[in-house]
Amino acid sequence: MKKSLLSLALLAAPVLAAPAQVTVYKSPTCGCCEDWVDHMRESGFEVNSIDTEYMGAIKARAGVQQQLASCHTAAVGGYVIEGHVPAADVKRLLEQQPEVRGLTIPGMPQSAPGMDIPGSPYEVLSFDEQGNTAVFSRYPG
Repeated sequence: MKKSLLSLALLAAPVLAAPAQVTVYKSPTCGCCEDWVDHMRESGFEVNSIDTEYMGAIKARAGVQQQLASCHTAAVGGYVIEGHVPAADVKRLLEQQPEVRGLTIPGMPQSAPGMDIPGSPYEVLSFDEQGNTAVFSRYPG
């Protein structure tokens, strides 16, 4: 029995993965955090945004040390994403699955996604449970 061309095409079609679920905790008054949420959604992530006044407690629970902190904290695929980390780096993290706690951009570099003012070079750092860091990627600004 011959298979139809349609059934052959369906068998050959790639299976699309469901978008990764990101939960982001942010201050209800932070516009740049909302812009980062938009950046993640535009990049294909499904984002659950939670406004909270308890960011210090969220960061402590997530294992984000003060020197690694930024304005918002997110969780995706068992990793912590601290601050304005580009979606491309989050995707790479999820693909490579390194043995790290997460990624961070300490502070709030003006050219990072959600800040969107060109000119400031910055680094995305990976960090482990002890707070040790390594450069994950660099951006020229």
